[in-house]
Amino acid sequence: MESEPLLTGSINYGSHPDNNDHLEKGSPKTRRLSYSVAAEYCCVGGGDVDLYLQQAVVFIEDAIQYRSINHRVDTNSLRLYRWYYSRLWQWGLGLTIAVVLMLAFIERPSSFSYTSDPRFRPPPWEPPCGLTEGIEIVCLIIFAIDLTTKSYLIGWDEFRKCKWLIVYILAVSASVIDWTLTLSMYCDQNLRVRRLIRPFFLLQNSSLMKKTLKCIKRTLPEIASVILLLALHLCLFTMIGMLLFAKGENPKHNGEWETYFRDLPTSLSSLLVLLTTANNPDVMIPAYSLNRGYSIFFILFSGFGTYFLMNLLTAIIYNQFRGYLLMSVQASILRRRLGVRAAFEVMSCQGRSQDATHSEEHRVRVDASLQVMARVQMKSYYRQAIIKRLQQLSDGCIQWEAFRGLFDELDKDRIKEHPPKPEYNSPLLLKLQLVFSHYYVMIVGNAVALANTILVLDSEKSIAERDDYYMEVINCFFILYYLMEMSLKILAFGWRGYLSYRNNIFDGLLTFCLLQCEIEYTFVLCGCPRNPASRGLMSLWEMVRLVNMLIVVRFLRIIPDIKLMALVASTLVDLVKNLRAFAGILVVIGSCFVRIHYSVMSNSSMENITINFTMECGSYEQLGYWPNNFDDFASSLVLLYNIMVVNNWQVFMDAYTRYTTEWSKVYFVSWWLTSSVMWVNLFVALILENFIYKWDRSVTCSVADVERTGYETTVQLMFREQIQEPTEEELVTQLHQHPHLHLS
Repeated sequence: MESEPLLTGSINYGSHPDNNDHLEKGSPKTRRLSYSVAAEYCCVGGGDVDLYLQQAVVFIEDAIQYRSINHRVDTNSLRLYRWYYSRLWQWGLGLTIAVVLMLAFIERPSSFSYTSDPRFRPPPWEPPCGLTEGIEIVCLIIFAIDLTTKSYLIGWDEFRKCKWLIVYILAVSASVIDWTLTLSMYCDQNLRVRRLIRPFFLLQNSSLMKKTLKCIKRTLPEIASVILLLALHLCLFTMIGMLLFAKGENPKHNGEWETYFRDLPTSLSSLLVLLTTANNPDVMIPAYSLNRGYSIFFILFSGFGTYFLMNLLTAIIYNQFRGYLLMSVQASILRRRLGVRAAFEVMSCQGRSQDATHSEEHRVRVDASLQVMARVQMKSYYRQAIIKRLQQLSDGCIQWEAFRGLFDELDKDRIKEHPPKPEYNSPLLLKLQLVFSHYYVMIVGNAVALANTILVLDSEKSIAERDDYYMEVINCFFILYYLMEMSLKILAFGWRGYLSYRNNIFDGLLTFCLLQCEIEYTFVLCGCPRNPASRGLMSLWEMVRLVNMLIVVRFLRIIPDIKLMALVASTLVDLVKNLRAFAGILVVIGSCFVRIHYSVMSNSSMENITINFTMECGSYEQLGYWPNNFDDFASSLVLLYNIMVVNNWQVFMDAYTRYTTEWSKVYFVSWWLTSSVMWVNLFVALILENFIYKWDRSVTCSVADVERTGYETTVQLMFREQIQEPTEEELVTQLHQHPHLHLS
């Protein structure tokens, strides 16, 4: 995932005061980049040579991380810039954001209780006044330092153009003011604005989250027509339903009207829930039991709305998301090319002399490039690939096209070379090495794991009903086989070769766990008998279940050996990596909805309504949904997740409508639209793009190739083949717009 850029705007270079007037005479769009520079500009001393190299290092790091190069480029600023993007500061900033978000679980109402059910929940621990406030002010100070550093590095002119930083100032200032008010009221403040602001700190620290948010913003107008059509569809069938199921003279035939179509709000909510299929077929049963023809109404409504309009909405969201993300990736590629070009220009300036010829001015020295690459912070295998290509150059200088081509290595897959197998002199060891490094050994091992898994099928028996002797013998046989397999693989591949395969590490760890559990299990049965249900470190029955679970989990070793399954598994792993932005967006939105509930419906706690209630069938009370409430932050998040899943979400909406106000339906419907319709569909779009990208690249690969190739699927790589390379004119124009470093 790309790192956070200081800016996403336009770009320019380290100024020389005598050249500013000259640069202002022409338009940036019409100026050409001249390589004929003044003698005092490029005939530099040793200190300035080091500055040029340091600038090149930073620009290449910006290119690798898709960052903007719009920042100060003097020596002290570059030192501060690299410290700011160091792993220590970025991890510290991420930890600070996590801490300030986790405060919601500690603050009143605290989530520190073993259950969220108000019928059984003991009084939760409440922090004393000043504890969470003290932690929070430390976090706000760190945010202020972060804001100050960013603002200084980009300069005042660029700061005014960045809306995110302006909002950042307002967020920190408002939080400090609200924090001061809280302390002045001795923590007795009901409405705390800063709690609503906290998710912004997570949002502004991730460029991909910003892109996703912009994508959602730009997608909304595009799907407005489908939303309007969906609303029209809902209103039309609501009016038809109210006329079709009107109140009649016979009370026995009014079940549909009384339950689902009593008035306009009830009718709308009933059909809206049917659109999500959460109350199907309950909503049609009273009418369907009277006349089977009534089913046509509900089938037409859900068929057209759920299967046509909702899927059309998914298709439009996916298409718009993909189009906007493609534009965003195009901008990221431009930043990468611009960073590389900026490094080339600085290094070529460092190598020029007063009497340099025109052809010499278009080159950089290979030795200078090697010095720069040795100082750049990047993944070691990419550094080694670039340095290897540099060392293969016979000429002492390199031109722009060749220099740019060096960084194509960043877009290539990492091919993992396993360590060479150990060499043995013994013929027996050589034969064992040949046999146990063969692919068929994996197949035999998978068959044994499958057979071991089948034996777990009798796990429904209690310990007293199981034949301990035979089961112990069988389990010992399988564990001995696993140990033998592991030992012979280590013999065949060597320690380093064995550990270079992830499935071997997985097998080895589970084998040791199985061996330890089996030894203790045997010791308990033979040497120190005890009641199976007795409590020690682990009861005997729990130990048996743990062994069985480890056996089942070990069968997952078959995944890398089946190409399609390995592809799906690697897609899931990449989703976890790329899901941070989408999960962050959901955390931000969910936190805001929880805070909105506390602000608007603060009297909707279920704690005071657990005694006097009606046990209507299918209601919140009858289903025992008491743990799903808004009594604290943790239970609120679980409740919002349950609504996002949409199964029985009408039960929560009905309960809070009865205990609060009809307007609470707007709250629940808004969350459903935001989470289940918008966010889930964006998530589906990411899954589709990720899987299609991996599928296209692995069609011609074997299982061994998939194992050896380290696919690092980022958003940029997924759209790489559809990206247009920026032209020379675009790069030159952007370079001339840099606010701090001007090239003549």
